[in-house]
Amino acid sequence: KLIGQIGSGAVQFTDLNAELTAFQRRYVSMMKRCDELERKLKYFAAEIDKCGLPIQTAGSVDEFLRESAEMGAGGEQARSGLGLLEHLEATLEKHETHLKELNAFNATLFEGYNSKVELQQVLNKARDLMTGVILPGSLGGGGRGQHGHLAAVQADDGAALSPLGGGASSLSSAGGHGDENSATSSLLGRTDYDAMRFSTVAGVVNAEDRARFERTLFRATRGNCLLEFMEVDTPLLDPRTQLMVHKAVFVVFYKSRTIGLKIRKICDAFGARTYPVPDLGHPGAVEELRANNALEIHESSLVLAKNVEQREALARFLARNVSEWTWTVVRERGIYHSLNMFKADVAGMLRAEGWVVEAKINEVRGALNKSHENMGHGMLLEPVPVSQWPTPPTHFEVNKFTQPFQEFVDTYGVPRYKEANPALFTAVTFPFLFGIMYGDIGHGSALALGGAYLCASYVDDPKRGEMMEGIYQARYMILMMGCFAVYAGLLYNDLFSLPLTLFTSAYKWPNGEETEEEEPAELKCKYGDSGCVYAFGVDPAWHISGNELLFFNSMKMKMSVILGIIQMGVGVFLKGLNATYFKQPMDLYLEVLPMMAFAYGMFGYMIVLIFVKWSIDWDERMYMATCNEDNKLYPKCLTQSYSVGELCKNGKDGIEFGGESNGCEPPNLITTLINIALAPGSVDQPMYAGQSQVQTVILLVAFLSVPVLLLGKPIAIKMAMNKQAREAGGGGPKRARNGGGLALYGDDDSTADAGGGASTAGGGSHGGDAHGGEDEHGDFTEIVIHQAIETIEFVLGMVSNT
Repeated sequence: KLIGQIGSGAVQFTDLNAELTAFQRRYVSMMKRCDELERKLKYFAAEIDKCGLPIQTAGSVDEFLRESAEMGAGGEQARSGLGLLEHLEATLEKHETHLKELNAFNATLFEGYNSKVELQQVLNKARDLMTGVILPGSLGGGGRGQHGHLAAVQADDGAALSPLGGGASSLSSAGGHGDENSATSSLLGRTDYDAMRFSTVAGVVNAEDRARFERTLFRATRGNCLLEFMEVDTPLLDPRTQLMVHKAVFVVFYKSRTIGLKIRKICDAFGARTYPVPDLGHPGAVEELRANNALEIHESSLVLAKNVEQREALARFLARNVSEWTWTVVRERGIYHSLNMFKADVAGMLRAEGWVVEAKINEVRGALNKSHENMGHGMLLEPVPVSQWPTPPTHFEVNKFTQPFQEFVDTYGVPRYKEANPALFTAVTFPFLFGIMYGDIGHGSALALGGAYLCASYVDDPKRGEMMEGIYQARYMILMMGCFAVYAGLLYNDLFSLPLTLFTSAYKWPNGEETEEEEPAELKCKYGDSGCVYAFGVDPAWHISGNELLFFNSMKMKMSVILGIIQMGVGVFLKGLNATYFKQPMDLYLEVLPMMAFAYGMFGYMIVLIFVKWSIDWDERMYMATCNEDNKLYPKCLTQSYSVGELCKNGKDGIEFGGESNGCEPPNLITTLINIALAPGSVDQPMYAGQSQVQTVILLVAFLSVPVLLLGKPIAIKMAMNKQAREAGGGGPKRARNGGGLALYGDDDSTADAGGGASTAGGGSHGGDAHGGEDEHGDFTEIVIHQAIETIEFVLGMVSNT
C-alpha cells in the first residue's frame, strides 16, 4: 500500500542491493508472477483484437493511480500486495481457461463444419456429374483434359450400363486398349462387370492449384485416369489459413489399386481434402447422404454460432477490464521492483534510502505513518545530509504541452539537479527555427491545420500504435511548428513558391506588364527612403527578378547564421550560469570562457560583419571607386587606367582601408571568414579601417582558446588531486568527488545520465526522469579523454553547424 501511494513521482529509491543479481532479489517470485499475468493479458488483447472489438480505456493513468492510492488508504476496502495478485491470478486463470476451451471447441466445430460444407459441394457436383454416362471413346488415353459429355450405353435388355461402378455393368479400363467393337460386345455379353468397375477419389482442391494438380496426376499415372473438375461457385474458408479461397471439386476415375495409392499421395501433397462418396452408380445413396449432410450442416452452424456468441460475450467482458488489469499489473510490478531495492533488516523490517520531492515530503511522511498505525508505531523518515549523498536525481513537472519538448531534450541528456532546463527554451526556439527552415505560407498552413486536428481529436486510445501515439503527444509541437512556418512564409512572401502582393511594391517597371525580360526595375523613391521599405516581409518584385536565387540564398543564409550562432551562444551562456550557480570556477574559467571566445571570436564576428555590410551604402562607396567629376583623379582617369583602390582613395570623401579595393567593393563574407584562418593579416576587400588587425587578434584568441579548452581543466584537476593526496598523506593521487565539498570542478557534462541504479517508485507519473548516482571523475587518463571528446564535439559542432 505504501509504495503504491507514494509511487506517483514522489520518491526515487536508491538500490541497496546492487551486489545481488536479478534472480537473487527478495521478491523475484512476485516479479515472475507479474510476468505471467502480463502474458495472460497480452493473450486476452490478441483474442479481443481477433473479435474486432475495441479495448475500452479505464481513464487516464493519473486517475488510476490516484484512485488506487485513495482505496489503499481506506484499509480493507481494497486488495493490495499479495492478496491483490492472488485475486487477479485466480480471475485471469479462470477467464483464460474458459477462453481456451471456447477456442479449442470452436476450432473443432469449425473444422467439422468446414468438412461438411466441402462434402456437400462434392456431393452436389457428383450429382451433376451423374446426369449421363461417359462415352466409351472418351475413356481412352487417360483423363487429362478430357471433359466430354456423358452418354448412356444400353444393353440388349434395355438396362443402363454405368462406367462409374455399381449397377449391372462397367466399361473397360481407362487405358483405352482394344477396339470399341470388342468392348461393346464384351459389355453386351455381360462379362465379369465387377472386374471392370472403376474406382473413384473425390474431394476439393484450391482453384489456383488446379493446373499443377491435373498435370501431376497425368504424369504420375501416365494418363491412366480420368479427372473431372467442377468449380465451386462460392469461396470456402480454409481451416489452416483461416482465409476465404476459391476451390474446385475434383473426381478421379482410375482402375488400378497402385494408381489409387499414387492419387491419394498426390492429394496429400497438394493439401486436397478427399471425402468418401457412395457408389456414383446408385443415385439414391448419393441423394440420401446429401440430405443427411445438409441436416448436419444446419445443426453444426447453430452450435458454431452459439460458440461464437459465447466467445464474443467473453471478449466484450475482457475488453472492458483488460486495460485496468494491465495497469494494475504494471503498478504491482513497479512496486515489487522498488521493494527489491530495499534492505532487509532484523525482525523482517525493510530499510530504504532515496530522494523525496520536497513539495511532497509531508505527503510521504503521512503515508508512512498511516500505513503503520495498525502496528502500534510510526515509521521513521530521517533526512540525511546532502553532503553524504551523490548528485540528486532530476524531476520535472511537465504537462501535455511541455512533455514533447522535455523528451526531446532528454534524448540528448537529462539535466542535472537544479541545472537550467533547456526544454524551457527549446519550446520556443525549436518550432521557430523549424519555421525559418520550412517557411512557406501554404505548407505551414497545412502543418498547422494538421496539428490543430491532432489537438482537437485527441482521446486516450490504448489501441493506438506507438508511432501514432508519439505523433499525438507532439501535437502542440506540430501546431507551433506550423504557425512559425506560416510566419516565416509571410517574411519570405512565399505561398507554394508564389509571391503575394499584400502591400504596394517599392519597385516599378517603365512599361508595366508589357516590360520585356531583363529590363531593370526602378525604385519609386530615393534609395534609403523609408517609403521604399516594403511594409512586411520581402517585396514581391524580388520573386520575378533575374537574381532571385542569389538574393534569397544570401538572405536566408545570413539569417540562418545569425540565428544559429545566437542559439549556440545561448547554450554556452546557460553552461556558464550553471557553473556560477554550482560554484564551479573551473568549469567557468576553463570551459565556458574558452567556448565563448571561440564561438563569438570566430563566428560571432561573422554576425558583426553581416550587420556592418548591411549598414553600408554600397552605392555611395562604389561611386567613389568610379571615374566621375567628384573624383580627384578626374579627368586623368578618363585616359589613364587606375585601380579600384586608387579611385576609392581619391574619390569624394575617399577612404583607404587597404586591400585591393580600399573598402569600396562589397566583400564575400564566406571568403572573408575563410581567409581569417588561411590568410591571416590580409583582407582583400575590407569594410572598415583596421579590419586586418582586428581579425588577426580574433584568430589568435580563437586559436589559443582550443588548447585551453582541451588541456586546462584536466591539468587543474590533476593539480587538485595531487594536492588532496599530499594533504591526506597518501602515496599517490586519489579519486576526487564532486558534491563532497570540492568546489574546484564538477561534472562538466551537464547532460550525463548517472542513474546509479535508482528508480522511481511506481514508475513516476509526471515525467520525472532519473538522474543521480556516483558523480565521480576517473583517473587522469579518463579525464583527458573525456575533455578531448567534449572539445572535439564543440569545435566541430560550431564549424559544421555554421
